[in-house]
Amino acid sequence: MKSTSQDQSLSDSRELDRSYDPLTGNPPSKPNKKTLKQRFLKLLPCCRSGSSSSINQRSISEDGELLTVCYRPEGLDLLVQQTKFSKKELQVLYRGFKNECPSGAVNEETFKSIYSQFFPQGDSSMYAHFLFEAFDTHNSGSVSFEDFVISLSIILRGSMSDKLNWAFNLYDINKDGCITREEMTEIMYSIYDMMGKYTYPHMKESAPKEHVDSFFQKMDKNKDGVVTIDEFLETCQKDENIMQSMHMFDNVI
Repeated sequence: MKSTSQDQSLSDSRELDRSYDPLTGNPPSKPNKKTLKQRFLKLLPCCRSGSSSSINQRSISEDGELLTVCYRPEGLDLLVQQTKFSKKELQVLYRGFKNECPSGAVNEETFKSIYSQFFPQGDSSMYAHFLFEAFDTHNSGSVSFEDFVISLSIILRGSMSDKLNWAFNLYDINKDGCITREEMTEIMYSIYDMMGKYTYPHMKESAPKEHVDSFFQKMDKNKDGVVTIDEFLETCQKDENIMQSMHMFDNVI
């Protein structure tokens, strides 16, 4: 019986070794480990939900401090239209955001500092840089509350097309409308630096390059050395493994 258990453990280990995210290259997580998105939302006092797609309704309805939230009505109404959050959800998110970021905006160094808490044993600075640029949609050097909730709405409640477009923008580092092999290599090595060295089973040093090769083999249909948004969307929507990984998009952020 013990031997069977050991065999099963070995089989599970090998299965994990094959389970790297086919789109992002993210290594597998340990069982029952909270997703990065859940840990990110944990920083906001209002977000304690175990659900991957909803704001904690109990926090919204029972927290008396909600009544003291101050927010410009015109800004709130506009964000209700721009996102898939309700007015109450936005009020709660705003209070949590202000608690963590009293100035009302996050610069890159602060963002990196917050993000580094997720990976204390790795170097997350480069991946956090790419992620910050994806959130900083106006290229202003800071992420405002509006920037934050618009991206959060896409990640949590957007359509599959919305999520894929957001992922493409993350990988398109210079925002020129296509992903080059160099850009994808930088992304993969930043993921490896952040968590690849500390996964189990251990991630091989050649893994980032292998993921880049696999990415371009799948995506670069006309073999011109770059992946366009059309190639990216078409391939992703036809690839069952990638679509499954996008259903767990919270592992990306």
